[in-house]
Amino acid sequence: MSKILGTELLLPDYPKNLATMLDSNTRLYGNHPIYQEVQNDRYDPLSWNQFKYDISAIQQNLKNRGLSKGNRVAILSPNRKEMLEIELAIMSMGAIAVPIFAGYTANWADTLVKFCDPQFVVVADSKQLAKISSPESYGAIIHFEPIEQTKRNNYIHYSELLSSANDSNEIQGATIPHDTVCLMMFTSGTMGKPKCVQLTHGNILSQQAAMRTLWKLSHQDRFLSYLPWHHSFGGIFEKYAAITNGAVLSLEHGYGKHVNIILENWKKVRPTVFFSVPRIYQEIASLIQQDREIEKLIFHDELRFIFTAAAPLPQNISDIFLEHNIPVIEGWGLTETAPCCTVTDPKVLRNSGVVGKPIPGVTLKLADDGEILVKGPNVMRGYFKNPETTKKVLSKDGWFSTGDVGEYTPAGLRLISRKDRIFKLSNAKKVVPTKIENLVVKDCAYLAHAYVTGKNHDYPVALLFPNKSIFSKALEESKQKIGCDCPNSIGDLANCLKRCLKKSNDLMDFKYYRIKSAMLIDYELSIEKEELTPSMKLAPNVVGDVFEANIEHLYDDKKPLPEKVYVIHLG
Repeated sequence: MSKILGTELLLPDYPKNLATMLDSNTRLYGNHPIYQEVQNDRYDPLSWNQFKYDISAIQQNLKNRGLSKGNRVAILSPNRKEMLEIELAIMSMGAIAVPIFAGYTANWADTLVKFCDPQFVVVADSKQLAKISSPESYGAIIHFEPIEQTKRNNYIHYSELLSSANDSNEIQGATIPHDTVCLMMFTSGTMGKPKCVQLTHGNILSQQAAMRTLWKLSHQDRFLSYLPWHHSFGGIFEKYAAITNGAVLSLEHGYGKHVNIILENWKKVRPTVFFSVPRIYQEIASLIQQDREIEKLIFHDELRFIFTAAAPLPQNISDIFLEHNIPVIEGWGLTETAPCCTVTDPKVLRNSGVVGKPIPGVTLKLADDGEILVKGPNVMRGYFKNPETTKKVLSKDGWFSTGDVGEYTPAGLRLISRKDRIFKLSNAKKVVPTKIENLVVKDCAYLAHAYVTGKNHDYPVALLFPNKSIFSKALEESKQKIGCDCPNSIGDLANCLKRCLKKSNDLMDFKYYRIKSAMLIDYELSIEKEELTPSMKLAPNVVGDVFEANIEHLYDDKKPLPEKVYVIHLG
């Protein structure tokens, strides 16, 4: 076991629970907006005072309907004001919110709802309600939008919760211990079925206290937020970074799906900080290079920094922001660590793959096999209904085994791979497929995903999935960087990729990492088919199973060749 890595910065005091934090911030910020979303083509702000009033009313009405401390409430909804209010009301009163991805299929959503065994279920609309197989079995079905089947006794429209039961306007939960579970969040399930993580008031608030020492956020900051709240990046890290510091959380109503809508909202909000996955930064960077007006819009004089996580941000993309003196901060963490463990220092030159040093209160160490272990007040209570797995990953003295493999560098922790993705070739040489995948995809906007495999074979092979949306753009608009051939079709891309893959092979750390054959597949991976996780990461186990015949052909060309594919031989 290696040395322990930490920070000299002390973790400051933080509120005992969410109710205390909300009450304190309301006194501080009063009529200042906590949240805003677009109504009639303009942002409609919600003040801290109104937010507290709504939460107090919701809590009283939920309590009157039988919700008590420790009860669970499942929530199926995209980000919206009502979800924010009811989630904070549930959590701060001592109950447990369980947000579930609104894009899940009916079968999967219903399975997760049943698994968490909720007393109440909250749905955005009839589309989400249709995913619940037995709505009558729950104490209440709370719906944001009108629903036709409201004759059932347990159906409650959200507006009914806002009717104040008393005039006290006080938030319940001020005496709740900091180690009380308040949030259960499903992992993205990259390597298998999602696990349900139990997080406490202290997990969330300790992390934000740590970040406050590093970033100095305040009520003058403005967030433009599209990251989904069922996922830890948006639902914990970004959302509570805004709320705990009194900043304005502005909903990006396109939910990150359309870069042009992001730009429209960027113009209205003029965010001072922006949190995103690399895909959005790549799209923004492409538009910046084409249009000076967009460049001026993005790099306004109040933008302080951008934050990225979930996947490596290509160096050429971060360079564009750095050239405009906008710090690019990268972080790493997991749902089980609420979620952030490390962040980079914007004053230190960015290193590819390096995700920084531990935040205050968090310590790391590497196991003998390179697995990263984490300890701190941000580490989860455990997995719901899964004591065996909890015991495997949480030691008695509080160390959490992350499943990520890394190494120390002078600049901080460098991520290598998920432990269970590393495989051995037939010659017993170890291959880290994510290193190859990242190298192949990082500078090519025409590729959406790469999947590398090769266990027990003589060499690795790759399946490549195109970013099909880019081919709908004009040639001039789709040009990503100098030296790119800018293919106009999938077939052109296959020819272009042969040259790109040869370059990637030349950059591989070891000769046995070199790809000898690849297949470009004219197909879009989807969340609905579980080929992608809700956070848009490739699910390798599923992709490997679905495209088993494609992989077999790459190792034996006598095997049948699937349709809509382009085989690339590299020798």
